[in-house]
Amino acid sequence: MKGVLKAIGFKKEKYGTIFTCEEAYVGLNSGVQNDIRGNPGKRQVTVLSEETFNLVCRELDAKLPWTIRRANLLISGIELKDTKGRKIRIGEVLLEITGETDPCYRMDEQFDGLKNALFPDWRGGVTCRVLAEGNIKSGDLVELV
Repeated sequence: MKGVLKAIGFKKEKYGTIFTCEEAYVGLNSGVQNDIRGNPGKRQVTVLSEETFNLVCRELDAKLPWTIRRANLLISGIELKDTKGRKIRIGEVLLEITGETDPCYRMDEQFDGLKNALFPDWRGGVTCRVLAEGNIKSGDLVELV
């Protein structure tokens, strides 16, 4: 299954603003460059499907920016449901999917009803661990391996 990296996001502080960039370094010890949550572990990098997020927005009858989900990477063309243990290659980077990103109360702080809309079918995206570091940029090919 192949797709495209649409956008990159990071936050400099817990609960802080999500900043976006066109390219970033993804490190084994740092996750997405400048992201506060990039320490090694199961939730080092988070990935969101554009198609799934757009479906959530349609159900909520709202035009919401993808950054409201607070994920690191927005991809298109790849279904993320039930992919725990699989790997995602983006440019030079290889990520291991460690599980589903469970929506938290912060989602409803952003938009009422968003938390429940993200719950079914892994709509909140996936959490990942970095297996191979490198540079990524918007437009890079994404492959589920």
